[in-house]
Amino acid sequence: MAQHFDVIVVGAGLSGIGAAYHLQTMCPERTYVILEGRQDLGGTWDLFRYPGVRSDSDMHTLGYRFKPWTAAKSIADGPAILEYLRETVSENNIGGHIRFGHFVSRAEWSSDNARWTVHTQDSATGQDVAMTCNFLFMCSGYYSYKNGYTPAFAGIEKYEGTIVHPQKWPENLDYVGKKVIVIGSGATAMTLVPAMTATAGHVTMLQRSPTYVVSRPDNDPVADKLRKFLPEKMAYRLTRLKNTTMQQIVYKKTRTEPEKVKAQLLGLVRAELGPDYDVDTHFTPKYNPWDQRLCLVPNSDLFTSIRAGKASVVTDQITTFTRTGVELASGEHLDADIIVTATGLQMVTLGEMDFVVDGETIDFSQTWTYKGCSYSGVPNMASSFGYINASWTLRSDLTCEYVCRLLNHMTKTNTDQCTPQLRQQDLGMSARSWIDGFSAGYMERTMHLMPKQGDHAPWVNPQNYGADKKMFRKAPLDDGVMQFTRAFAITE
Repeated sequence: MAQHFDVIVVGAGLSGIGAAYHLQTMCPERTYVILEGRQDLGGTWDLFRYPGVRSDSDMHTLGYRFKPWTAAKSIADGPAILEYLRETVSENNIGGHIRFGHFVSRAEWSSDNARWTVHTQDSATGQDVAMTCNFLFMCSGYYSYKNGYTPAFAGIEKYEGTIVHPQKWPENLDYVGKKVIVIGSGATAMTLVPAMTATAGHVTMLQRSPTYVVSRPDNDPVADKLRKFLPEKMAYRLTRLKNTTMQQIVYKKTRTEPEKVKAQLLGLVRAELGPDYDVDTHFTPKYNPWDQRLCLVPNSDLFTSIRAGKASVVTDQITTFTRTGVELASGEHLDADIIVTATGLQMVTLGEMDFVVDGETIDFSQTWTYKGCSYSGVPNMASSFGYINASWTLRSDLTCEYVCRLLNHMTKTNTDQCTPQLRQQDLGMSARSWIDGFSAGYMERTMHLMPKQGDHAPWVNPQNYGADKKMFRKAPLDDGVMQFTRAFAITE
């Protein structure tokens, strides 16, 4: 007989560990297990090992609400974030609930007994393992852990140097004194370029189009002062409030006064690189700020590398790879010993696994998102997906609180199923993209696979932390859309 848990959490990264803490504190009577396909916890922060890997969100908001970030650097590197997660697991006795090497491939729901049967493969034994649960909480992130995204570059087979994708960084890659091209203009490229210039001969960031870039210190002076005079938790709470408020103010400004924000951002870049640098070509996107994520440059490290001549930016399109580098549309040829394809992620729906409800395979593109965390017609399941305009954990924390509210409500009402169902007035909704008004390539490539967003609540995927706090913490659970019922038959 399959082992049964009240809740199965898929993924032991930021979201999954946060889910465990909330389940233990808000639903202590519920049993749970975390299934992690890899051999260690941390998700993103264990997977990515490229030079300089770091967060582009401050740790006072990327950190959990319940665990203060106390390190000096508020813009932290990957190893520091991973250590923070290990501390969280240790302090809350979560480790015993994690089953590593259990890759989930399929989940099947039965309304007869209100249970999911979750199919995994145990990498240690090679055996298929089935477990059951009443509630399935997907905390597996939004991108494929198998491979990153690399465009179909012409002539790539001709190149005789080394090609690396940041998602699969070789442990002993030697780039000392080498000529390196980093293809891309996103957060990964902005991190790699200054980090590699420490020992590389020269690093060129080759971009098809520019990205908005903003520099800020990697420490938070306000947080430093607050910690001197206030208790740790209070100082953290106030810093978190300051930062979330500023994030929302800045984002709102980009929506209401995009040209003003654009001018301010470009003015800061010009101040960094001087009047002779071609900011219009290399740092002026065609879109408005926050139509895609802004890239953070801590302590001006990218600009420092450019000013020192250790790094350069080329804005052009690749015509073809050659034996020794790449040929560009302008006719220029760039030589390289190593080419890094920092060209993005492969976005996926809910952990690259199959979902079946009462014998019917779920096509998530045909569902409607409920509050950005559940799906029309899919019972007893939620997924954690963070913000595109703020720190991931802000929303994953709120989602965890909401899931625990749902579980406690079912206990209180003696129900065992909760399913978002379209009402009569919802049937004529206009469909919008699951993430609206965000033109990042990794989103646009796969948005057709994602659930639809409606034109009114609760069939929306909010990207507003202030509104979400009210929705997830205070809004009625029994809202006429989320249907609470008993199973057809209960079997043990």
